[in-house]
Amino acid sequence: MPAESTASPTAGLSRRSMLAGAAAVAGSAAALTASGAEAAPLSAGTAAAPSAADRITEQPDRTGGHARATVFKNVRPYGAKHPVDLTVVDGVVSGDPAPRGAKVVDCKGRIALPTLIDAHIHPDKTAWGEPWVTRNPVSSIAEYTEEDVKLYHALRTPLKKRAERLMGHAVAQGTRAMRAHVDVAPAYDLVGVEGVGSARRALRHALDVEIVAFPQHGVIRTPGTKELLEEAARTGAIDRVGGIDPIGFDEALEEHLDVVFGIADRHGVGVDIHLHERAATGMESLRAIIARTRALSLQGKVTVSHVFCVPGLPERELDRLAADLADAGISLTTVAPSSDLVLPIDRLREHGVEVGLGSDGVRDSWSPFGNADMLHRSHLLAWVRDARLDEELEAAFRAGADGGARLLGLPEADLKPGSPADFLLVRGECLPQVVVDLPRREMVVRGGRIVARDGELVGH
Repeated sequence: MPAESTASPTAGLSRRSMLAGAAAVAGSAAALTASGAEAAPLSAGTAAAPSAADRITEQPDRTGGHARATVFKNVRPYGAKHPVDLTVVDGVVSGDPAPRGAKVVDCKGRIALPTLIDAHIHPDKTAWGEPWVTRNPVSSIAEYTEEDVKLYHALRTPLKKRAERLMGHAVAQGTRAMRAHVDVAPAYDLVGVEGVGSARRALRHALDVEIVAFPQHGVIRTPGTKELLEEAARTGAIDRVGGIDPIGFDEALEEHLDVVFGIADRHGVGVDIHLHERAATGMESLRAIIARTRALSLQGKVTVSHVFCVPGLPERELDRLAADLADAGISLTTVAPSSDLVLPIDRLREHGVEVGLGSDGVRDSWSPFGNADMLHRSHLLAWVRDARLDEELEAAFRAGADGGARLLGLPEADLKPGSPADFLLVRGECLPQVVVDLPRREMVVRGGRIVARDGELVGH
């Protein structure tokens, strides 16, 4: 969105550095039926098109309308050495023999991995699929929000179509669920909530979506916002109410939390607060959030996103904080922006704190980057954590798959009997290599049904 602008000394600030700076100023497959076939060597990065004999093929379901059964033949769960047959009945992985007449999908030795969870994304802001946007220099969160409004008015494609396009792309890359933060402010009214809600309905066969009413412009500093948050919760259009930097941006810690937690308490919705504040300021806000959560018995219903005040804490202080977060049932999310701002996931998990991974903004006014691909986000998490060992690379993947599932209260799709049949298929040698090389998602399966092939939705 081209616009008139005069360069300033802050020109060139990245979203990542601006948030950090502004905040600082403010203060495998057991029980699967083994197949006799051997997996052919596969190369994840090959550019050659597969031969006809190597393409994944399907045979029709002839079960006569009884249990919906599919056998995904010749798959390698988590990159197992030998392929197996994965039997799915009515959307769930089964440990029993396949019913007679079940549909058969020959997967040709592809690796099967659980689909992932995007625990923090902003699909309403996106310009994904739109003409290129030229961004203006900015130096504060307030200026970013002004750019948001300009872009919103400049884009010609309706918000609901842009959101659905991006969310569908996420599905095709292997996302099975997401928590969508949607801007709520007088500048937009509830258009974003309605638009993302429409996209959620359109993609309900393939994607679970939680909607957070996010007061990007501030709860207190922007009159009219708290009334919109209240309406969104009262009408049942949202699953959670959000907040943003109660001290550093809204400059009203107690009043901010009064509004956010009051809405959650009155309407039975959860809470997810953006907290970019660092050091003592961030800790003051975080401690106040913990206290409110306990006072209102909202354990298990509160998340704090980004939480830049946590990385770099001394070990003893981190351990004390993690114990308090776990006791209050507060979960955290990170988008792995950099090595100094990514959350210490392993240490938090040791104390029982659930941590989800998200992709944040995708090609919006804040940044030209982002792709809503959670396998790529796991790759970035491994990168910023300087992962080198296989187990470190696998942990980055599981943060995006299992960590997100726990955070959203979904069952883990571990490909074992009884788990949801939600998985993706890729060519590759092993899970660590897949995290590094990011092969094309050849197939995405949701509840035993194929919902995407080669990066495109099917049957949609």
